[in-house]
Amino acid sequence: MHPVDPALPDALAHAWDRVVADVADRQPAPGGTVLLGTAAAALLLVLWQPAWRRARYVVTIAHEGGHAVIAVLCGRRLSGVRLHSDTSGLTVSRGRPRGPGMVATFAAGYPAPTVIGLVAAVLLSRGYALAALWTAVLLLALLLVQIRNVFGLYVVLLAAAVVAAVSWWAAAEAKVALAHLGTWFLLFGAPRAVAELQLLRLRGRGHESDADHLARLTRVPGGVWVTLFAAATVGGAVLGVVLLTAQAGVTPP
Repeated sequence: MHPVDPALPDALAHAWDRVVADVADRQPAPGGTVLLGTAAAALLLVLWQPAWRRARYVVTIAHEGGHAVIAVLCGRRLSGVRLHSDTSGLTVSRGRPRGPGMVATFAAGYPAPTVIGLVAAVLLSRGYALAALWTAVLLLALLLVQIRNVFGLYVVLLAAAVVAAVSWWAAAEAKVALAHLGTWFLLFGAPRAVAELQLLRLRGRGHESDADHLARLTRVPGGVWVTLFAAATVGGAVLGVVLLTAQAGVTPP
């Protein structure tokens, strides 16, 4: 066995101290140009189809993470998460096939990106951009251990590596900009994912969607669940816009 490099524990301790300091540190609010520029970039990623096809994986990661977290909180056994190249995903858990826990697990996916975006917006509105970035790294690392396919590993590792690299090496302005871009994207991307869900159902291809699983579990029509998802994501996006624009004194349109 090779002896452990005595400098390694010191390096790890130094890295940990820096992350803790970053999380506790407050950054100045971005100017209106950065705030509106990142919002416009996020809208472009959501509305321009070629960009959305690639960036949508971020929303899928948050969606499946929401299923996974609620499944565990409801006492279900998480079996794993898969992310597919068509931007779909699958979270498998074991437990009672019916009941409140199963309903909550299925209901958690579409609102999850909005919830994460709102938590990030609260942090950003208080000046904690680096805390938002390192929290994203932590959540991605926790999800990584539950991924059960190679493509999913690639997507989550890539996302974690990008956020961690920017958080560690980039200039302060770039860190703040990335935190805002990611937050805007989650807030704007969640309603589009719900719209895609309803379009899929209208085309007769949504029989295995979350809304249709919920319809079978609760006898509440799938269209009602889609409406609830839409209300949650659109309402959350509006609230997020208010939180993010207030920090820089920008009046939302």
